[in-house]
Amino acid sequence: MSNNYKSGFVAVIGRPNVGKSTLINSLIGQKIAIMSDKPQTTRNKILCVLTQDDAQILFIDTPGIHKPKHKLGEYMVKAAENTLKEVDVILFVIDATENIGAGELYIMERLENTQAPVILVVNKVDQINKQQILPVISRYSDKLNFVGAIPISAREKTNLDQLVIEIKKYLDEGPQYYPSDMITDQPERLVIGELIREKALHLTKEEIPHAIAVDIEEISKRNNDDLYIRATIYVERESQKGIVIGAKGSLLKEIGQLARVDIENLLGSKVYIDLWVKVKKDWRNRDGILRGFGYE
Repeated sequence: MSNNYKSGFVAVIGRPNVGKSTLINSLIGQKIAIMSDKPQTTRNKILCVLTQDDAQILFIDTPGIHKPKHKLGEYMVKAAENTLKEVDVILFVIDATENIGAGELYIMERLENTQAPVILVVNKVDQINKQQILPVISRYSDKLNFVGAIPISAREKTNLDQLVIEIKKYLDEGPQYYPSDMITDQPERLVIGELIREKALHLTKEEIPHAIAVDIEEISKRNNDDLYIRATIYVERESQKGIVIGAKGSLLKEIGQLARVDIENLLGSKVYIDLWVKVKKDWRNRDGILRGFGYE
C-alpha cells in the first residue's frame, strides 16, 4: 500500500438512464448496479468498491433525482439528496447525445448548494463526433462551476482511467476501508433481488413501469453445493401479475433464466431460482410495505 494512500466516497448522480449504473459496473468490472432502459431503476444506494495500489474509491449509485410522484419516489429523492451531503466527490453524469433538459436543470439546482467538488462526466461520446464534445461541456459549464469535465463511454470503457485519476485529485489521504477483493458492501440478498428485478423490468417493457419489487425469501445450499434461491416478485395489481407470469409461465421462466446467468457469475456457483409472483396493492404508497422491501 502506498504511503500517501487515499480513500473517499464518490456519489454518481444524473438524470435517469444516462449510464450511471453502466459506469459503475464498468469501473468495478462486475455487474452490481441494476441496469435498465426505464427511469428510476436504481433504488437502493449500492456501494461499490474500487481498490487500487494508491487509493480505494467507494462509489454510491444514487436513485435518480426527480420530482417525486409517490412515497417510493419521495424515498428515492431523499436518499439521493442525503448522499450528496455525505460524499467527498460528486460525479454528475450526462448523456452527450441529448440536450440539456428539465431533468439536468433540476439536478444542477441541487448541486449548487453542495460542498463537495463536482466533476462533469460526459457519457456516450462514442455516439457523437469528437468536435461536438467541447460544445457540450461548454453548455453545462455555463450553468454550474465544475472542477473538471471528463468525456467517456461507459459501455465501451473509454477514458475511464482518466476519470479515476481526476477523482483521486480530490480525495484526502485515508485508510483502506474494505478488503482488496471486496466489490460491494451490500448483502448478497439485495444484489440478487436487484438482478432479478432488472430482468423483470427489461422483459415487461412499458407495461409495468415501477410497480415491481423483489423479496429474496430463502438462499440455501443443496447437497451438491448448488444454491437454491426462492424469490417473490411483487406487483400492485392482478393484471400486472398476469403480465409478469406470461402465457403458460413463459415470461417468468425467462426472467429466471436471464437472472440466473448474472447471479451465477456473481456468486461463482450453480444456482436454481424458484420464482413466485404476488400482488401487494399500491405498495409504493404504503410506508410499512416499503420498509419491508428495505426502503428506510
